[in-house]
Amino acid sequence: MTVRGEVVKLDRGYPLVRLEDGALLRAEHAIALVKGAQERAVIGDEVLVQVPEEHDKAIIEEILPRRCTFTRKDPTERALPQVLAANFDQVIVAQPINDVNLRRLERELVLAFETGAAVAVVLTKADLAADEQQAAEVERQVRALAGPDVPVLVMSAANPVSVEAVRARLSPGTMTVLIGRSGVGKSSLVNLLAGSQVQQTQTVREGDGKGRHTTVSREIIPLPNGARVVDMPGVRGLGLWEAEGGLDAAFADIAALAEQCRFRDCRHQQEPGCAVRAAVETGELSPQRFASYQTLVQETRTLKQRREEARWMQKEQPKIAKRPKKSKSRARR
Repeated sequence: MTVRGEVVKLDRGYPLVRLEDGALLRAEHAIALVKGAQERAVIGDEVLVQVPEEHDKAIIEEILPRRCTFTRKDPTERALPQVLAANFDQVIVAQPINDVNLRRLERELVLAFETGAAVAVVLTKADLAADEQQAAEVERQVRALAGPDVPVLVMSAANPVSVEAVRARLSPGTMTVLIGRSGVGKSSLVNLLAGSQVQQTQTVREGDGKGRHTTVSREIIPLPNGARVVDMPGVRGLGLWEAEGGLDAAFADIAALAEQCRFRDCRHQQEPGCAVRAAVETGELSPQRFASYQTLVQETRTLKQRREEARWMQKEQPKIAKRPKKSKSRARR
């Protein structure tokens, strides 16, 4: 019997699938998925599973088409994508206000925008900021980086109003993916939103407010208001994968300036009539933001070139004829 389900948890074991009737089953992938297209179901995937009699696991026969994915370059491969989540409505990027990494935030925003889902930023641990002035300056920098269309919320566990503001971003019937490096307080945020201890947390160090990474699995967590959230384990590698659209969205100001360049294929280096470089020279565009943009653009171009080279090598690689095996009698001579 084939039934439909959703992957609701991924850990070091087998995927956990919730069937349409609410039953939860551990599942393994069909051999055709593993050896054929090398596909694996990820958190949020809708799947068709077989539930054989007298078998302790369901079998994932098919991964249904995904409406969106959170994808990065596989850190273990030269030029392959790695899908981390599927079929969500929003990506929230979490950064601690007392230790914001703007360069990482730029990359996180590019990956978030590339999904096509709604994007928001939550600055956590506001109670650990040195003072209100420092918190306000960090918020200003993040708003300037994220752009006018991205909500930026400042949250403190000690301030219920700030928690409610984040909860208001999670509408009933929607799913949100929560990303951020280890120790930014994602698990604590999920617990606050859920109103209970659904995610294990570690006590932070008093010196810098950082804690050890706690979440080791991806799991869809239902909230009391009918929304759902996925606390993604801290992702160290954030290699871009086919992120041209995400770059344009995350750097909308530069994309708008590029429309005014004299040449349509302007790379904003030494070309005459470059509106982007002119904006840097006049101070309209900060050199740091432009440098970050150029770094990420070059990364996507290099990866694209590697993919094309790999495809070319696969097509052009000559087939080596197998040599006939020598008989044992001739081999002894």
